Amino acid sequence: MEALLMMRLDKYLADMGVGTRQEVKKRIRQGQVRVNDEIVRAPERKISDSDQVFCDGIQVSYVTHEYYMLNKPSGVVSATEDASCRTVIDLIADRKRKDLFPVGRLDKDTEGLLLITNDGELAHRLLSPKKHVDKVYYAKVSGIVSEEDKAAFLQGVNIGTKEKEEWTRPGELQILEVGEEVSTIRLTIREGKYHQVKRMFQAVGKEVLYLKRESMGTLTLDPLLTPGSYRALTEKEQKELGKEVGL
Repeated sequence: MEALLMMRLDKYLADMGVGTRQEVKKRIRQGQVRVNDEIVRAPERKISDSDQVFCDGIQVSYVTHEYYMLNKPSGVVSATEDASCRTVIDLIADRKRKDLFPVGRLDKDTEGLLLITNDGELAHRLLSPKKHVDKVYYAKVSGIVSEEDKAAFLQGVNIGTKEKEEWTRPGELQILEVGEEVSTIRLTIREGKYHQVKRMFQAVGKEVLYLKRESMGTLTLDPLLTPGSYRALTEKEQKELGKEVGL
């Protein structure tokens, strides 16, 4: 259990996704909750680090923060909830916290690395343009990607309109393979504008056919993760991310 200040029993269980605060209170009063060897019926009972909490005989351990690396598949939305589509949070089957969210967004048809957490400060710093955190994408693009495109991206391109310009920061474009119909590339950017990679290629007259995020800062997608699978971040990965953004 992580360091925990004295906390109400109903909040403890609600934080861990056992139910809403009202649902948890009802279960406590019905005698479904045990603290150590004692059935507790008072939702306001204070819990400390040394206590063991059980609900319906199953131990509920408290965690302050959770960090998951997800290989987002196409067709899933980067949201905490959606009325019609499966979300990235739905894929984290063994999560303990109920307040997880994706750090940034990948388009519905985009695959690859997505960090899922409830650490708001880390997320804010990772997404802040001031931190210049690298985001690396692999893409298949229609047509021939040229050295001119590479130079344009390095200068920054207008992904807005002539009337309302919206210029990107410099991006580093690596041309992996050039074909008459499809080229493959790797692009590094340090911001996260709406549909940015797709709009950057549109600005140079091309269309992104397939897009996958490979890394974000020090965090690189685990090659063992198939689309839709995930794992908890290692302690080393958490520390490296924290160092990168000054936590």
